[in-house]
Amino acid sequence: MVSTRLARYPFFEEAREEVAGRAERLVDVVDDRVLERAEERVTLALRQGETGEIASNARVELFSYPVARAVVSVVDEHPVTRRYAWAESVTARDRFVDDLTSDSSFGSVESARVSFDDIVDEFGMEIRETDESGTYEMEVGDFLELASGMSDEEWKLVNREVDNGRVRVTRDDVLELSREAVRERVADGLPLFVPEEARDAVEPAVENVREVVADADITTEIDRVEESEFPPCMETLLAEVREGEHLEHHSRFAITSFLTNIGMDTDEIIETYEVNPGFGEEMTRYQTDHIRGDTGPTEYTCPSCSTMVTYGDCRNKDELCETISHPLGYYRRRLEQLDEEEDDEEKTDEAEDDETQ
Repeated sequence: MVSTRLARYPFFEEAREEVAGRAERLVDVVDDRVLERAEERVTLALRQGETGEIASNARVELFSYPVARAVVSVVDEHPVTRRYAWAESVTARDRFVDDLTSDSSFGSVESARVSFDDIVDEFGMEIRETDESGTYEMEVGDFLELASGMSDEEWKLVNREVDNGRVRVTRDDVLELSREAVRERVADGLPLFVPEEARDAVEPAVENVREVVADADITTEIDRVEESEFPPCMETLLAEVREGEHLEHHSRFAITSFLTNIGMDTDEIIETYEVNPGFGEEMTRYQTDHIRGDTGPTEYTCPSCSTMVTYGDCRNKDELCETISHPLGYYRRRLEQLDEEEDDEEKTDEAEDDETQ
């Protein structure tokens, strides 16, 4: 039996040893359920910045992690690798927080949870509690090694209290640094060398992930805001924001990520949200900057059409919607049509001018 603890934290050293002890080759752990969950890990990472709920079968969940890394390696595109590692780390942090704060249990298997000391020990952090409740001291070297990948001002050493080679940190700081440790561990060695037999085994998932990458146009930038050309779904969500309606988290993520993807800056988006009853400038700024990638290594792309359908955000479809699979694809197509119409008008005006001369 695979423990729930290892399934929840497949990047732990103990989990790696468990996988190695159960299979000599990666291809030996690939079956339909494992491959399906591995594909889900990667596609959710690209679409939503997290890797989804743990599978009901602990073995499937544990093995899906190395298989997902193999899928990412075969796809071999830097934005995919970066987003996948970030999503695994965000999911891990959320589970850390849940373990440390939730009163619920995993049936009778309470050892499935990790303690604060477990997390610290796993990543080899030198931390000791101070006399002040809820604060700790951390070796400067450990702090700098993990905080170097984090862009917020709060992680710069000059903004920290340092004494005798130790940095003052809170419990939340340690969990965020642990998230960064997970990100580094997940990304370590990617892309991996994947033997031919294993490449063939994961190819169905690889093909589907490549479709997600293509549909999302992850590496293609748009820097133009033309509200008249928005896809119906985004036009509807934007109208609801401006009318002061409450948006669910997935709807808010969809419209905010779309607006950042097409070039709106954070202040413009904050101004858009100001009329909404749930508006809070600090939180809106944080969420927008996070989606934009200013507070982490990942810039999120708005959800695909299939994801919008799943969450009930696909509304007021038109004929063009039937021919595309991503809101950005719709918007790009409409911009191209708009440019063509403007070119035709210019040519018509030039022709009329020539006739009058």
